[in-house]
Amino acid sequence: MVTRALDSLPPDLGRMMRNVAVTVEHEPGPPGLLGLYHGVPLTKRTSHYSAVLPDRITIYRIAICAICRTEAEVVEQVRRTVIHEVGHHFGIDDDRLHELGW
Repeated sequence: MVTRALDSLPPDLGRMMRNVAVTVEHEPGPPGLLGLYHGVPLTKRTSHYSAVLPDRITIYRIAICAICRTEAEVVEQVRRTVIHEVGHHFGIDDDRLHELGW
């Protein structure tokens, strides 16, 4: 589902993603979180950004499954969560993502 969500990104946007790993966590994550971006957003990277470990987008499977009743809801929530966390990779904060519906 995560792969499908990433593949659904516009191709130009997907090509712009740099040095980021997306993983699915099968243990409970922090309370209230469905996903988490940890890293340096593209908008904050300078010419000094080099030789660093990849940013991480973690999708919390148990948290998503806990709030969904059907497989279709899980698919949609995974998509929404992936897009939300990718937004953070591009430097968009939570307030703006919520304004945009993500």
